[in-house]
Amino acid sequence: MNQRSTRPEPQRLPAAFRDWLCDIAWCQAEEIIDAVPLEGGVSSDIWRFEREGKSYCVKRALGRLKVAAVWEAPISRNASEADWMRFVNRVDPSYAPACLANDAKKGMLLMPYLPHADYPLWKQMLYRGHCSADDARAVGVRLAHIHGQAAKEPELLAAFDNMPVFIAIRLEPYLLATAENHPDLKALLLELAGLAAQGRHSLIHGDVSPKNILLGPDGPVFLDAECACWGDPAFDLAFCLNHLLLKRLWMPAHLELYRSSFSQLVEGYRCAFNQYQAWESWDSLEQRVAKLLPALALARVDGKSPVEYLTSASQKDLVRRLARKALAAATLCLEDINAQWGASGLR
Repeated sequence: MNQRSTRPEPQRLPAAFRDWLCDIAWCQAEEIIDAVPLEGGVSSDIWRFEREGKSYCVKRALGRLKVAAVWEAPISRNASEADWMRFVNRVDPSYAPACLANDAKKGMLLMPYLPHADYPLWKQMLYRGHCSADDARAVGVRLAHIHGQAAKEPELLAAFDNMPVFIAIRLEPYLLATAENHPDLKALLLELAGLAAQGRHSLIHGDVSPKNILLGPDGPVFLDAECACWGDPAFDLAFCLNHLLLKRLWMPAHLELYRSSFSQLVEGYRCAFNQYQAWESWDSLEQRVAKLLPALALARVDGKSPVEYLTSASQKDLVRRLARKALAAATLCLEDINAQWGASGLR
């Protein structure tokens, strides 16, 4: 786990976290543990602490997420994240932090802390323009490797048969909530949500976003797989590409970086997808990604979890116009969408 905020003052680790560490014999009952809170997004409380010269993070899933709308989800998703981390570390230990311990009933997870100096957050690097399209390509390659390897192990389905959680955390607050705000698109958005729920191809992360990806010395590192389930990898790819569209309105000065990063993420994924002998043709997968992508863009302004950096009415209206245009198209490839969002009007 990586620190994502300004450095707060140390304080006592809350009792619930400390008691759990004692339960798993990670610390002694009389031991004092100083810790600092880290940004956990909307779904978790996370604390960093040091012990015996090493830094760790302890994370607890929240039953009610920290957003304006009522958004609840089972804390069992924390166990799915732990299992996802263990699987990915088996594929390649540089792709995700190690899961050192977890407790499914308490929603607790322990992992190493990855220092910001060595593992900067991709979201921050994109905002500053301090990364390259090669980083996005590496994200695509690693994501396809995870999908491709998992698809060869269908026995994983038993461990990741978590579609109800995925619906609660992803499809309901994004696609289903947005459908209620756009009645004329309701049938289409419900259809896309249904297809995403029915897709049973491989193990997906469910929250592949620049805020959950570190650029480590050995390549991208994926965090926060709370939505992990056996589902449709098209969702992971569309979810990540969506951020490379929306950030063009956030930081238009870096439009070319975001546009080339979009292309390279797709190309990296496509090449690795073919290399790892995936479960279907690239063309069929791309069609689903291209349909999901504008729906997810619309969801980030009109769903339950709007992006925090699009604040003006003009920005949100532009997202709506571009998303609706793409959803209305009979056929569209990903580069078509990339080009639509690369127009001079975004500058």
